[in-house]
Amino acid sequence: MRILGIETSCDECAAAIVEDGRRILSNVVMTQIPLHERYQGVVPEIASRAHIEWIMGIVRRALSDAGLEVKSVDGVAATAKPGLIGSLAVGLSFAKAFAWSRNLPFKGVNHMLAHLYAPQLVHPIEYPFLGLLVSGGHTIICQADDFDRITVLGTTIDDAAGEAFDKVAKHYGFGYPGGLVIDRLAERGDERAFRFPLPSLHKGEHRYDVSYSGLKTAVIHHLSSYQRPGAAATPENIAASFRKTAIDILLSRLYRAIDDTGIQTVVVGGGVAANAYLRRELEKQQELRVYFPPLSLCGDNAAMVAGIAWHYVARGDVDGWDIAPSSRDMDFKRPQE
Repeated sequence: MRILGIETSCDECAAAIVEDGRRILSNVVMTQIPLHERYQGVVPEIASRAHIEWIMGIVRRALSDAGLEVKSVDGVAATAKPGLIGSLAVGLSFAKAFAWSRNLPFKGVNHMLAHLYAPQLVHPIEYPFLGLLVSGGHTIICQADDFDRITVLGTTIDDAAGEAFDKVAKHYGFGYPGGLVIDRLAERGDERAFRFPLPSLHKGEHRYDVSYSGLKTAVIHHLSSYQRPGAAATPENIAASFRKTAIDILLSRLYRAIDDTGIQTVVVGGGVAANAYLRRELEKQQELRVYFPPLSLCGDNAAMVAGIAWHYVARGDVDGWDIAPSSRDMDFKRPQE
């Protein structure tokens, strides 16, 4: 079964065709970075207009790269939530029209579940596992018992991890996109140059939660207070010290969840999954089975959408034409909810 997937949740316009939930036949991603770089962040109106202009060509390219005609597609999927509402509406509307015109099954997909599925396009992974979902808009530690059944253990109480990277990069003029630029600078810096504070959340309902507001404030407004004697305040050193602290916050909560649940399999998804320090630190943990997506599948892409959608369509779980985009990820609940 060949699924056409479409992803337009933010500023990447993407289409892909995946066979039987695993085999990627094509995966086309058109980035909007040049459109938003002057603003140092995504402008929703610009993003949605670009999707309108590009979506038809991107889908045609996906079909061409896969060597397929339209009649060879067996189902259609698109990101329905969460994301920028205007951007989501473009991809979702196009995908529904495509499916309706060919009388094909259609599925609207949760973007974050798709990110968690991305490593399974390369490696089959047994459930249950602990998931670490880190991106510009989300920071989630969860337990996954199936591809569509997760329990949130922890999340951020303020900024998402990727959002903190973007804000620090913007403040210091490091460049855009912030996460990628900081990661590159950090590889040439001294991560001990600054001793930034860690959040004190550690008990009760916040046992697995993270916070980035304190770290962001320290890096932006009180940098000199945390500078190690003799260390230079270079962009590389600031980036390296910030990156280490930001990722260590995540890892401390993840390791706590591993100890409490006894689950030794960890799956990482989302844009921050490309972070070099995060990958190195987790790959050191030889007692764990750790799965990352390849770098090409860390950012927003349509292969993960088509891949996870196959599982829904295969069991007959499809959506009607009335499904609407949503900016919220309503599938994600804590145990007490």
